[in-house]
Amino acid sequence: MLTTTAADPTEQASRVTVLGLGDMGSAIAKTFIDRGHRTTVWNRTVSKALPMVDSGATAAASAAEAAAASPLVVVCLLDGAAVDEVLASVDAAVAGKVLVNLTSSSPHQARANDRWARERGATYLDGKIMGDPADVGTPQVMLSFSGSRKAIDVHGSTLGELGTVTYHGEEAGLAAIEFMAQVAMGYEILIGFLHTLRLVQAEGVDVAEFAERAASSVAALPPLLTSIGNAVKAGEYPPDLGPLNVQAALMDDMISHRESIGVEAVRMREVRDLMNRRIADGFGAQGFSSLFELLTKP
Repeated sequence: MLTTTAADPTEQASRVTVLGLGDMGSAIAKTFIDRGHRTTVWNRTVSKALPMVDSGATAAASAAEAAAASPLVVVCLLDGAAVDEVLASVDAAVAGKVLVNLTSSSPHQARANDRWARERGATYLDGKIMGDPADVGTPQVMLSFSGSRKAIDVHGSTLGELGTVTYHGEEAGLAAIEFMAQVAMGYEILIGFLHTLRLVQAEGVDVAEFAERAASSVAALPPLLTSIGNAVKAGEYPPDLGPLNVQAALMDDMISHRESIGVEAVRMREVRDLMNRRIADGFGAQGFSSLFELLTKP
């Protein structure tokens, strides 16, 4: 059994527990160890804790024992279901602790975890990581947090040792909203890019050379993204890429070109249909940002 002794406040503040030692959890634990924190670890597969012990951590026999060892308990598991299972085994051991969940999960799950923690006398921070395990401990890793402001005030510097921290507010789901939106945007952009690479390759263009040119074009997007965000917030849509009446004239050629060489055109058909609907509603003078008005599930 893991045992602890009474410690002064400074020593206690330097204690941290990490539950879950997959690639990301191990990187988190190793960073805490390397930065001088008295680190307790737990993992269902015991062998994964051995490298952390070799680096100076203490391995607990159970998740509850690990949670009891530190005022700051960081959870990093595969998914929400794994978190639910581990928290059920921890239960009352989190009383008086700050529970930080860095597992990728939904806003709904974050709010449920917050309620669970409050019911057991714990303080909750929901956190999301954007970055690779190898970069943990550097500014390249972006961490979004939401939940208890007091917890981020007290432990923000410790959590900041893992990467660049942004606090989104006390509503527990905000970090997950940010994370899911950022990841979704990345997928949307990258699947469109893959469609485009298929297009240029089918026409015999060197895809690597095209990708280099496309990267230069994408560098011009940040001001456009900011402009579109402001337009959506205000509900006023200037002709950002030109009036929809003009943009729509390109779409049939875009679609027929793709279909003529056997490249999927589903995304272009979606854009054309949205443009045509917006024009039919009398908004042909507005820009691409105005398509936002149509993106509500019926």
